[in-house]
Amino acid sequence: MIAQALRERIATGVYEGGLPSEAEIGREFGVARTTVRRALRALEEAGDVKAVAGVGRAVAGGAGVAPYEQIVNDLLGQIRSGALPVGAQLPSEAQLVGQYGVARGTVRRAVRELETSGHVEARHGVGRFVRSPS
Repeated sequence: MIAQALRERIATGVYEGGLPSEAEIGREFGVARTTVRRALRALEEAGDVKAVAGVGRAVAGGAGVAPYEQIVNDLLGQIRSGALPVGAQLPSEAQLVGQYGVARGTVRRAVRELETSGHVEARHGVGRFVRSPS
């Protein structure tokens, strides 16, 4: 019953941004978390949803890009287009969390990727800034 209801919502595009948490689904249907997990496992086995580490479950036919990668790609696009020029300060973690609707850890992972790749530098107590290409 739950799996079928979720499958119908997936088909109509209700869950494009990802499925609700197990707790939310349990509250909606008035069932225990183990029952929700069984339904989600059935959807995974059928290929309707997939588990995304650190995020939860997403529609299997979705973009297939992790949320932190979407943030990295978006910020890189802004850097390359000049919308975020060399020396510009990146929005704060809190601003990025609000803008992308993700957890703070997701934003931190994205920014860390940009730092590791040399596109951004952190200045302790000040923020993160776009670096000049080397």
